[in-house]
Amino acid sequence: MEERKFIQVRKNEYAIKEFVKRTFGKGRISSVKIDYTPVGEKIIVATHKPGIVIGKRGEKVAELTEILKKKFKMENPHIDIEEIMQPEFDAQLVADEIALSLERFGSMRFKAIAYKVLTRIEKAGALGAELRLSGKLPSDRARAWRFAFGYLKKTGHASKIVDRAESVAETKSGIVGVKVAILAPEKKIHDKINLNEDILTEIKKNIAFEEESKLETKPNRRSK
Repeated sequence: MEERKFIQVRKNEYAIKEFVKRTFGKGRISSVKIDYTPVGEKIIVATHKPGIVIGKRGEKVAELTEILKKKFKMENPHIDIEEIMQPEFDAQLVADEIALSLERFGSMRFKAIAYKVLTRIEKAGALGAELRLSGKLPSDRARAWRFAFGYLKKTGHASKIVDRAESVAETKSGIVGVKVAILAPEKKIHDKINLNEDILTEIKKNIAFEEESKLETKPNRRSK
């Protein structure tokens, strides 16, 4: 019984999250989190456009609260808005932006759209990023394209700090899948080594010492 209740709760949470995203439209919501508190359910909506989500004098938030009470039987839902200050580092917002651009301008311009987004992410200061487009693309060479720059860990513990997301573009020619992975500049990479002047000087000293030691231990050859 406990397992069924747990599964049902997770299904309801997924339905609520998808409903909130569909309500505001693609490209406006990054993520939706649900926390359970003693006074009710706390729904945290992450977005880079809080004004659109809140509405004038909070009318959209109030309307969404009433819908959640009636449709999903929530007792006391409280909606909090979490503003994303740098959308260039949010993988979900970037993936949705690419999907919307493909739907608006068509899949013929997928290269220009991908390079434009990738350049903006790089200029914002990201350590690395990868964009993958697959599906109905107008290309004779491949049905899947990869656009990337910088450092991006894909395996091990360091891969967990990479923000990943997916989106779907419904173009006239067909469905195009979009996958995005971004490594933000504030993330700490444990296996990254920063070489400053002191370390470089110490390395040069060690190399010079090893070369001198090799010359001293090298046997002298007798001339014939």
